[in-house]
Amino acid sequence: MSKTGDQAFRAKSNKERWPEPAYAGALSFLRRRYSRDLEGVDVVVSGIPYDCAVTYRSGCRLGPRAIRAASVQMAELLAFPFGFDPFETLSVVDYGDCVVDPHHPETVIDDIAAHATGILESGARMLTFGGDHFTTYPLLKAHAEKYGPIALVQFDAHCDTWEDDGSQLDHGTMFTRAIADGIVDPSRSTQVGLRTYNDHDAGFEILTSPWIHRNGIEAALKVVIERAGDQPVYLSFDIDGLDPAFAPGTGTPVVGGLSTWQALEFVRGLEPLHLIGMDVVEVAPAYDHAEITALAAASVAHDWLCVLASQRGAIKRGVGRL
Repeated sequence: MSKTGDQAFRAKSNKERWPEPAYAGALSFLRRRYSRDLEGVDVVVSGIPYDCAVTYRSGCRLGPRAIRAASVQMAELLAFPFGFDPFETLSVVDYGDCVVDPHHPETVIDDIAAHATGILESGARMLTFGGDHFTTYPLLKAHAEKYGPIALVQFDAHCDTWEDDGSQLDHGTMFTRAIADGIVDPSRSTQVGLRTYNDHDAGFEILTSPWIHRNGIEAALKVVIERAGDQPVYLSFDIDGLDPAFAPGTGTPVVGGLSTWQALEFVRGLEPLHLIGMDVVEVAPAYDHAEITALAAASVAHDWLCVLASQRGAIKRGVGRL
């Protein structure tokens, strides 16, 4: 087989990689092989194109497609600043998307949870692209069934802990329900980048965006790492945690947020933690400019994979003053 083009479906190995024009070829995240054979797979990438729980602008159902498209350049070279190919260490596949029926909302939670449970039963970890932030709730349900109560690290402009009646599909209330269900342990969890107000903190440690601007990413990481300890950690990355200058393509933008470089430094600093899963949500490409929101989403997801590779023993070969 000539190793030119379309490695997303022509590669025979999950760790195989070859040069491919960034402007051509079948799209998958980081050109990973499309597969639902999870034998020996370390990380499964999948999308959840659902956005019926939004409270302002819709459109993030197209997020998974946009994130995959934005990842092509990161598949060309060794990872920066790590200096390694993460796929020499990790077996990663693109599973495709979870099929969610927006016309039968009563099925959404169970369908997403079943999608996640089937993947987690294989022993793989999940890297999931939303979709709106409500999709995190059934993902957390599936992870908690395997790992027990989870330490949530939530990168976000909003708390998403407003009052929940136990049945609504609302991307601003689902973490209240997750705490009530015993899925998330708030005493081990941290919210990062918040800049909207709620009288109730739900038990989370809250690191607001102004606090991080004043104190820095290292101080934020210290709080997150000490609070989570050895608890299983799930990272939920709402792209609106970034300032709209860096992520305009989202449904509920709030000014005063973190920059892309701060987000990347934050994700890279999570290596000491027991990372069990990650999602990147709320990318709405119709409001994006020059793909900068999708590029940010693809980059933080890429770096999370690199952190996992580093935990598995990939050797860093960074060049220059890092």
